[in-house]
Amino acid sequence: MSEAVIVREAYKHFGKRGVPLWQRLRQRGSGNGQPRVVAVDHVSFTVREGEIFGVLGPNGSGKSTLIRLIATLLLPDGGEILVFGYDVVRQAMQVQRLINRVSVEASFFKKLSPMENLQYGARLYGMGGREIRRQVVEILTRLGLEERVIYRPMEEMSRGMQQKVAIARALLSRPRLLLLDEPTTGLDPRSKREVQAVVRELREVHGTTILLTTHDMAEAEVLCDRIAIMDRGRIVALDTPGNLKALVPQQNGDLPTLEDVFLALTGRPLTEEEPESGG
Repeated sequence: MSEAVIVREAYKHFGKRGVPLWQRLRQRGSGNGQPRVVAVDHVSFTVREGEIFGVLGPNGSGKSTLIRLIATLLLPDGGEILVFGYDVVRQAMQVQRLINRVSVEASFFKKLSPMENLQYGARLYGMGGREIRRQVVEILTRLGLEERVIYRPMEEMSRGMQQKVAIARALLSRPRLLLLDEPTTGLDPRSKREVQAVVRELREVHGTTILLTTHDMAEAEVLCDRIAIMDRGRIVALDTPGNLKALVPQQNGDLPTLEDVFLALTGRPLTEEEPESGG
């Protein structure tokens, strides 16, 4: 099996004030009076083609910055990142043709409907016509949207429904690599299950490689073939969900959880922190 993503010693810092204490303790002088905040700290891993690979960690751990580096939205300060053999810095255009990204802050033309937004997005990829309209309806209804909602303005929709439209927009282009940055944040349990079912279908039917960031332990365990646990800009463990849980001894006969694994590796619970600077 070939490698879809190769990350070697990726490093990214930001020069911002007002950063969390743990980052200030690790800051290095930036030479301009501002602290240097290390968001991704010499991270290395590979993602196999057709794999669902998870990056699990609290908010502020560097997950979103890592996704932006792979998506060519940020330039690494060090190291190397390859997507299907293309360098994200020197060959960004080739990388962008192979990927799509869904994040928690997806943007739309709010006065337009999901159909209009998705048709506009499809045209950016050179797609159009009746077939695209059919695919838009098919994908959105599979994600749980009623057909009548597809033609109403986005501003009338809940945040969870808008997130489903963002996922549908990414699916339309049939990317070889789909980057999902906290894709189910803000969704109700039923909607989460619908999105997770589509993620599995993408891999099983279309062979899509998926890199997923989350702080939802259940989501990581149910979806991912392998999980990298990320904390304070570094990967502290990487393995299958089962092998990660095997790192922690059972307590009173109870099987350990990924929360137990994170606690054992970092000395603290997997709780939300401040958002990472610049990411």
